Amino acid sequence: MQTKWERVLQFLAALLCLALLIAFTQADASVVAWGSQGADVRKVQQKLLEYGYYNGPVTGYFGQQTYDAVVYFQRKNGLKVDGVVGKTTANALGISVGASVAASSYNSNETQLLARLVHGEARGEPYVGKVAVAAVVLNRVKSPLFPNTIAGVIYQNRAFDAVLDGQINLQPDADSIRAARDALNGWDPSGGCLYYYNPATATNAWIWSRTVMLSIGKHNFAI
Repeated sequence: MQTKWERVLQFLAALLCLALLIAFTQADASVVAWGSQGADVRKVQQKLLEYGYYNGPVTGYFGQQTYDAVVYFQRKNGLKVDGVVGKTTANALGISVGASVAASSYNSNETQLLARLVHGEARGEPYVGKVAVAAVVLNRVKSPLFPNTIAGVIYQNRAFDAVLDGQINLQPDADSIRAARDALNGWDPSGGCLYYYNPATATNAWIWSRTVMLSIGKHNFAI
């Protein structure tokens, strides 16, 4: 028969195990490593590609090629060489991991503005292309190269044709609103791209210098 103190010790041990489990779960959420999948891996691959440490496809899967590129980046930049993208390596890459954008982080006016941009820029494109256009806006919000608000990105001088020609003022359809919300909830079919353009109509010479990662509908998406 257990004594009172034995039961107390068992209870305390269970609490300790629970605390450790929570701590490890939270830690894992901010680490990208071999076997990881998703948007954070795409961000890592994209930055490594941009900086010349990785020459593979941006797949969103962390395998041997991504591991080797992370190790190479860490070794060249004086970081702890472990092949794991934690906070220190992520900061060195200029990205954040383990944090997602949620629609609840934005108010209805911002969601509506993003939907109007999608409607003006990607009307007639496949649905996934609409979401990708919205995701590019959000990727810019998170990038130090651009304004840090949706309105700031959209209304940045000469950034989007829909603003220049007034289509930003059109009422968005249901698909555009849904695409904006899907992007706000973390879906990024562009894989972290910061630019897109229609190669059949683009006249800006600079945009052609960007590295194209994929094409969806009539748009090329680039970094």
